[in-house]
Amino acid sequence: MYIEKIKSPADLKGLDMDALRTVADETRAAVLNRVSKHGGHVGPNLGFVEATVALHYVFDAPKDKFVFDVSHQCYPHKVLTGRAAGFLGDVDEMNAISGYSSPAECPEYDNFEVGHTSTSVSLATGLQKARDVRGTDENIIAVIGDGSLSGGEAFEGLDEASELGTGIIIVVNDNEMSIAENHGGIYKNLRALRESNGTCGHNWFKSWGFDYKYLEEGNDVEKLVEVFRSVKGTDKPTVVHIHTEKGHGFAPAVKDKESWHWGMPFCKEDGSRPEMPPMETYQELFCNWMLQEMKNDKTLIAVTAGTPTAAGFTPEKRLEAGKQHLDMGIAEEQAVAMVSGMAKGGLRPVWTVYSTFVQRTYDQIAQDLCINSNPAVINVMWGGAGTMNDITHICLFDIPMLCSIPGLIYLAPTTCEEYFAMLRWAVLQDKKPIAIRVPSNGVNHTAEFVDTEYGYTSEYKVMHRGSEVAIIAAGSYYQKGENVVRMLAGKGIDATLINPRYLNEVDAATLDSLKADHQLVVTLEDGCKDGGFGERIASYYGATDMKVLVCGVKKGLYDRFDLQQLLSDNRLLDEQIVEDALAVVNK
Repeated sequence: MYIEKIKSPADLKGLDMDALRTVADETRAAVLNRVSKHGGHVGPNLGFVEATVALHYVFDAPKDKFVFDVSHQCYPHKVLTGRAAGFLGDVDEMNAISGYSSPAECPEYDNFEVGHTSTSVSLATGLQKARDVRGTDENIIAVIGDGSLSGGEAFEGLDEASELGTGIIIVVNDNEMSIAENHGGIYKNLRALRESNGTCGHNWFKSWGFDYKYLEEGNDVEKLVEVFRSVKGTDKPTVVHIHTEKGHGFAPAVKDKESWHWGMPFCKEDGSRPEMPPMETYQELFCNWMLQEMKNDKTLIAVTAGTPTAAGFTPEKRLEAGKQHLDMGIAEEQAVAMVSGMAKGGLRPVWTVYSTFVQRTYDQIAQDLCINSNPAVINVMWGGAGTMNDITHICLFDIPMLCSIPGLIYLAPTTCEEYFAMLRWAVLQDKKPIAIRVPSNGVNHTAEFVDTEYGYTSEYKVMHRGSEVAIIAAGSYYQKGENVVRMLAGKGIDATLINPRYLNEVDAATLDSLKADHQLVVTLEDGCKDGGFGERIASYYGATDMKVLVCGVKKGLYDRFDLQQLLSDNRLLDEQIVEDALAVVNK
């Protein structure tokens, strides 16, 4: 195999075109080998194999700089930059390689840690400016595709690249898809350019001042080499628009592009996936609830931003919802501003977003939504340590972030029944924006009564009244709190258990009531404790005699962590919490 001998892109330079095609075939096979055994992004990488081979053949990395948007299409790049073992080797070798570009992993060829979208052009303009100031002559190449052009930062990057006016090459990897189908006006122009073989008179890129080249055969190595050679060394902002096929070379991924965007391990011979036992998920439960409610309320709108299945809206259910489901592509900032406007206009919008992506919207939530106090609902999925674990996608920061914004109520249900009670109240109320942190520890049910009304000031719920130690266990960590209370009972302490329900502010009356017969309050939250829920309670008690043990994850950028190890390192295992509580109360 060629790729076993390729230690750097320089090893491609002496190959003829037939050999390059073989390298592309081998690279695709290596990518399939990894994702079939390890899981990961399938379609985006398979569609960009030939382009990666051609880029590394024509350009001279590491002198020339590549910046991959999202970087979920950088697997072929890794194969060709000395990391083939992560695609051909055993599980340990695969685990050593991340699914995104990573200077920590390969500083020579990976320029940025990237995992969120629409950033490549902006990052590349920084390299462009640095090169111009230093007076060097390297090529700067940004790769952007899979729906990333719909994000606002992509527009800002293109605007600045044109303004700088010097050499930068932007490869638009147009596979006609985002994670799901594309949404947004820009994609109408891309379609027109495809249909006209790049000759459409209304060329969005040219209107911004870019030189423009189009290649229909975006999976043809020879033609890719030709077009990349034609722009190498350019002194102008240049767009190379290539039409690729998402999932190219693997029939199941070509046939069903959305479900093969990313996936768990599978059989690469036929694309079959292991049978999974039936399991309730909040995504499916939420979607079914919304579809049922939509039948009687035409003002109820489900909103997503490029990840419709985060809300359970599969292609079939999107069709069922019709115009009452709105996906605006990868544009979270637009989603927040739009749901604020929709709420102002008398609709009942519910935006569902993964915790990691809500970070992209701080200003819009603060300014466009909360200052205006419009009653939109934000459904935050997968908040916590047990969901995503890549450094770019960790879901630990939504509590400190959202709870720092005045005017936003952030609810933390502990069970399925409590979640839907909170959701119904949030949708029907008309006073404030409400965010709900959907439990990420599985769907837990309760036979106990749950409240159906939730006010605008925090009111904790005391589930069991004891003394000496109080456990305040928020959201996904409520069941952990129940375990801790049971274990403390075995040590002779009848601990109080509190479901706080509200994350955004303290319930002073409940906290004050604990002072009489408690000496320790233990707070449990599934997320970053720095600036989080527990620290707010510790601050409230301040100079009083009450001791507070704040349990959460220490602020940090954790990459591909083992969950149990992370919990252990942060003293979050049940037995560690009990041990630490006993140490404080001297028992």
